[in-house]
Amino acid sequence: MSLIKPFPGLRPAPGREADVVAPPYDVMNRAEAKAMVEGRPWSFLHISRPEIDLPDETDPYDPAVYAKGRENLDRMIAEGVLARDTRPAYYAYRLTMGDHVQTGIVAAASVAAYDADRIKKHEFTRPVKEDDRVRQIDALNAQTGPVFLVYRADPVVDGILAEVTGTAPDIDVTATDGVRHEIWVIDDPQRVEALTRAFDAMDALYVADGHHRSAAASRVAAARKAANPNHAGEEPYNYFLSVIFPHDQMQILDYNRVVRDLNGLSVPDFLAKIAERFDFEASEQPVRPREPGEFGMYLDGQWYRLRLRDEYRSDDPVKGLDVSLLADNLIEPVLGISDPRRDERIDFVGGIRGLGELQKRVDSGDWAVAFSLYPTRMEALMAVADAGEVMPPKSTWFEPKLADGLVSHVLD
Repeated sequence: MSLIKPFPGLRPAPGREADVVAPPYDVMNRAEAKAMVEGRPWSFLHISRPEIDLPDETDPYDPAVYAKGRENLDRMIAEGVLARDTRPAYYAYRLTMGDHVQTGIVAAASVAAYDADRIKKHEFTRPVKEDDRVRQIDALNAQTGPVFLVYRADPVVDGILAEVTGTAPDIDVTATDGVRHEIWVIDDPQRVEALTRAFDAMDALYVADGHHRSAAASRVAAARKAANPNHAGEEPYNYFLSVIFPHDQMQILDYNRVVRDLNGLSVPDFLAKIAERFDFEASEQPVRPREPGEFGMYLDGQWYRLRLRDEYRSDDPVKGLDVSLLADNLIEPVLGISDPRRDERIDFVGGIRGLGELQKRVDSGDWAVAFSLYPTRMEALMAVADAGEVMPPKSTWFEPKLADGLVSHVLD
């Protein structure tokens, strides 16, 4: 069984890309999703967030929600807004966000490789979110939310993608957030075979984002295999929709923290506690850390630059992450937060919002202190996955985000 395979994608019909393209289903709340589709009857959000087409009191996990998603999908196909390619293909996918450009490949990735940990994970999943994706895939009989995978940069793959993207794209659309999405169909048999062989030669792929989607695809595959007496192993349900980028083109932004209170400490006592493990100085400007082990802190109207002393650092793949160093040396021992997954005293702010968002939250009085972090490096993520370990929650914020609706994987 190949690590990846081509598939006949379900895509917007020519000229309908701008009507269809939508942000990932999980980056907005219900009200925001509903506002996004005003005047956009063909937005893919009608499929990925179909509760927006039902009464506001409808539970997002109600069976009616998944049925509505299938109804909307069937309607968009019947109206010719979406059309399925007639033969299997890979798809080159380029994202452009300002000066940042990354080019990867849309493919169906092997569930068997995922189950065998050749497609490596670095996060735990939550059962309720995993169950939601299982029901969504089953209802649609399709995977519409791609799993964001990473491969170690490979000259063969990168060379083929460079050749393909030297021509005019089949899809070229700029989303409302300003990110440009370009897609090229790769259905030339020689290129398809070369790409398949190149990926088969790789030791591993890595899940960057989409742990719930990949886990759900594995569960759907297991259930359909059990229900299929003629299971052969190459049915579409044995693979999941993925977009795979080279590791050296990835952009990971900082994932920052805000805490509601100082755990009963006064500001002077809090700073004294910090001084036990950190060297720090006040800053007249917002602090964006310049290297690992350095942190920014906004407290009581003042920015500080913190640097963890060397004796408190670690070479362990997980404990050496900046998110772990901050948690183990400040957030847990000083602020008393030991379970950031569940403790409502802490919140997480993606770096895309900027340092001004941290200052705004603290100045509002709702939060007492904010911390800015150096972004997790892609090499660090892969090291954690290679070690079979799990990263702390909210360790990575990838930008730009993939779009929903540009290529879907039908499971028949």
